[in-house]
Amino acid sequence: MTDLTTWFELGGLATGAGGVGYAKHRAPRVYWSLVGLPVTWGRFTWSYGSTMDACGLTVQPSGFRAFMTRNVTRREVRPVPPKVRRVRPTSTGLRVTLRLPAGLEPTDIAASSERLRHAWGVHSVTVAETKPGFVELRMTGYDVLNRVKMPRKAQPRDLIVPVALREDGTVFERDYRKIPHALTLGANQSGKSMYQRNLIKGLAKLPVALVGIDCKRGVEQSRYAPRLSALATDRESAGRLADALVTEMEDRFDLLALYGVSDLWELPDEVRPVPLVVLIDEVAELFLVTSKKEEADRDHTVMQLVRLGQMARAVGIYLEACGQRFGSDLGKGATALRAQLTGRVVHRVNDKQTAEMGLGDIAPDAVVSVLGVRADRPGVAVAGDASGYWSRIRTPEITPAQAAAVCREFAHLTPELPFLAPFRPVGQIVPPMPTTPPLVAPYSSASNTPAPRSA
Repeated sequence: MTDLTTWFELGGLATGAGGVGYAKHRAPRVYWSLVGLPVTWGRFTWSYGSTMDACGLTVQPSGFRAFMTRNVTRREVRPVPPKVRRVRPTSTGLRVTLRLPAGLEPTDIAASSERLRHAWGVHSVTVAETKPGFVELRMTGYDVLNRVKMPRKAQPRDLIVPVALREDGTVFERDYRKIPHALTLGANQSGKSMYQRNLIKGLAKLPVALVGIDCKRGVEQSRYAPRLSALATDRESAGRLADALVTEMEDRFDLLALYGVSDLWELPDEVRPVPLVVLIDEVAELFLVTSKKEEADRDHTVMQLVRLGQMARAVGIYLEACGQRFGSDLGKGATALRAQLTGRVVHRVNDKQTAEMGLGDIAPDAVVSVLGVRADRPGVAVAGDASGYWSRIRTPEITPAQAAAVCREFAHLTPELPFLAPFRPVGQIVPPMPTTPPLVAPYSSASNTPAPRSA
């Protein structure tokens, strides 16, 4: 009987260990909540002081504190680490709020994030300044970018679209009120189209007008036709569409002047025009020309886009440009247009120069992170803005059919704008596959003679 009990105990332990191992690889959130979080929290609490001291993140105490330590408690005066103000567990990691003592700054903590990651045995540690004198350590217990799963509460609202997940477990949102224009770069098969599909899926649910410019004959954006107010499929129609958008921008400025305001959102609801989001699929196609006589039209279209980038934010017209490469080598106006695109998302690229074009002017230290994106992880990118802050993100997987289905579902939100009527796309009808007769005539089952072909 004793032997039987021992075997049952060993079987239970093996089952439990197997379940924990399975959860660690297949259900990392469950594993983190049950095992990883308690272990990491205990390790952090037990070794916090010694770890910060070893990383050089301690300072000498104030004179009063040193006096009290030396004369009242009769202890040796030792350097003190940042004071822990709050520890908050999450489903993906641990958040720790620190009060920085005099002599330390957030960059000191950020410079030691890799050492802190190894000391506490977590996947990553990022540092964010919450307010002057306070920073938040965002520890992630596992690789949240391995299988991206957006939180249920991440839903489009106002002009904010949740697009991807950051490596610290927070949601990366495309906020058009804060960052009106953006540029997305990436090589083939890097996940750039996946990012755009997630963006269109979110925008389709909002009361905005979507304007597409896809000079590849519309092969990417034509499937979203039910939700598009306009679609240009070549450089000529893109030029005419850019002229129409500039004319609309000028009319909206006249409306702002009439009401004595300087922003679209200051207008009364009953007269406020609908916001416009211009989606450019491959921005380089607007610059490349094959003959000298096309250069004048190219320069005119680019200058119109530059005008939109400079002034259209105030009237609710936003640019979203995508491309594989975007720099001064494309031609006149490329650098001027790129300077207006505040938000930057750079996927895996083929050369360092492309990474520098996207992030070198706003977050130079993010260029190295872009060059480290692996080819077997499509959708991973580095997102930054003019503030210098950047983070690694990854978009959830979504098929073109899923994005197109959302566009059809919310087609009733497509506004009817008269100035865009000439560019309104027609709903796509997929033609049937051609049926060709077989090369070898089939044989009849009754005899060895070929069956007659139908006329």
